[in-house]
Amino acid sequence: MVTKDAIRADLVAGITGALIVLPQGVAFATIAGLPPEYGLYAAMVPAIVAALFGSSWHLVSGPTTAISIAVFASVSHVAAPGTPEFVSMVLTLTFLTGVFQLVLGLARMGVLVNFISHTVVLGFTAGAAILIAASQIKNFFGINIPRGTPFHEIIHQFFLQIGDLNPWVTSIGLITLITGILAKRFLPKLPYMIVAMVAGSLIAYFLTALEGLDTTHIKTVGALPSHLPPLSHPDFSNNTLVHMFFPALVVTMLALTEAVSIGRAIATKSEQRIDGNQEFIGQGLSNIVGSFFSAYASSGSFNRSGVNYASGAITPLATVFAAIALALIVLLVAPLAAYLPTAAMAGILFLVAWGLIDFHHIGSIWRTSRSETLVLWITLIGTLINLEKGIFVGIMVSLILYLYRVSRPSMAPVVPAGVEGAYHFEDARGHKECPQVRMMRINGSIFFGAVDHIQGGLLQIDEANPLQKTVVIMASGINFVDVAGAEMLAQEAKRRRKMGGGLYFYRLKDNVYKFLNKGDYLKDIGVGSFFPARSNVAHAIYFTLDPEICRSCKNRIFPECRGPVLPDGEPWPDYTPVEAPSAEIARNDA
Repeated sequence: MVTKDAIRADLVAGITGALIVLPQGVAFATIAGLPPEYGLYAAMVPAIVAALFGSSWHLVSGPTTAISIAVFASVSHVAAPGTPEFVSMVLTLTFLTGVFQLVLGLARMGVLVNFISHTVVLGFTAGAAILIAASQIKNFFGINIPRGTPFHEIIHQFFLQIGDLNPWVTSIGLITLITGILAKRFLPKLPYMIVAMVAGSLIAYFLTALEGLDTTHIKTVGALPSHLPPLSHPDFSNNTLVHMFFPALVVTMLALTEAVSIGRAIATKSEQRIDGNQEFIGQGLSNIVGSFFSAYASSGSFNRSGVNYASGAITPLATVFAAIALALIVLLVAPLAAYLPTAAMAGILFLVAWGLIDFHHIGSIWRTSRSETLVLWITLIGTLINLEKGIFVGIMVSLILYLYRVSRPSMAPVVPAGVEGAYHFEDARGHKECPQVRMMRINGSIFFGAVDHIQGGLLQIDEANPLQKTVVIMASGINFVDVAGAEMLAQEAKRRRKMGGGLYFYRLKDNVYKFLNKGDYLKDIGVGSFFPARSNVAHAIYFTLDPEICRSCKNRIFPECRGPVLPDGEPWPDYTPVEAPSAEIARNDA
């Protein structure tokens, strides 16, 4: 795929991506509690490794909001943010994350990300966005809130100190925020973050020059080191490994979910097939290598991946060019960060946080599903309380609700379709049923979690109508039966035979029938209890019915009920044979 035209397109996309990641990298490192340059380091070597070893043509790896806040929440209670000890532990976290990702990829466990529902990701992302905004309140308004303060306490402190807001700092934050919004709206071709940061920096410079730093108290990020990522060494001491083990699992699942979901989203536009396992391997190698090049945990970035694709990137070389261009930019403009106010950075992060909340899909979930809405809010609130465990709580709740749904398969009564010669069945509502036979469609698997529900439904038939001793299950919707389900069906078949009835299946899938046969359950259920598609199940069951009940029956839903003989072979008392048409009538009909 690498041609002259592709290289030219990738080069343009790479330079664009480098300009995009410059303010993002600094912002994300600030969120993670790291020196600002570490966000740029995470967008260099790890991005190149992930691009070369992953499966996506357009996925761009590097620092992300969710990973940054997860890193801060995981390490800040063990070491003071920004300190060498904190940095060392973050590098260990990054290394362990890479190892976990690589192992999962080599073990072909890419399917694991399928258990993290889209609703959980939405709730976690919204919660992380709120935490990001809350963490920047002190920088935006110029008030004193200790770093690492819990969300609820940040809100409390904000209202306590609302009278001590610094108007100079707040004005810088507001100007940056408004400029970013306007630039994004009216100057879509320009990187709005850079435009907003330049505007905030210029206003801060002039205000400080006019009023003096002692009056404005406007703090800046400080000059960044103008060199390439230095070699680093994660802390492999037993104490650090123990502290970082569980957080690394959290970051692993977050990073893989982000990378694979973003890769798939871009692939739907580029018509490319994503290999989840290969993406795991690429992400794992990028974090392992990155931990030795001063990079903290990275993952796929939706913003930069989207920009990469929209800029015309054709191959993963675009990401390689972006990393090289970023390195050159850092060497040239890193000292200018000394003029970047922390209030302007807070304004940028407010924009980032707002953009992370997917109001459209959250509103759609709110309107369509109560259970998914519950999962969304539990994940969001859990993330605000404890970011590390919030996503796991959301995953557990969504799985529990899913298991609850599948453990209650629908059991709907049906009757034979009224169309002459039809072999299908229709909903029994509004139709007469046979007083001796209950025909029921089951949609769902019969496994250990659903056994009690199905068994209860079968027992309710006896309670509602004791004469319905025979049950015919329309089984085309049963995809799977496990040992517990097979045992229950065998017991039900024996119980109904003792009652004088039986348990029959119509259109049972071959794989389910083979399972029952392999487990010797057919001995109890009965080999003759299974009817294939388009077979006359009503005809076979009719001759097992009680003729005395049939004599007084007014429903007569089966064709045999309107035939010449009762189930015991005796003639129907009110049967009137239909005379055959004469030869002349037959010719006219023909």
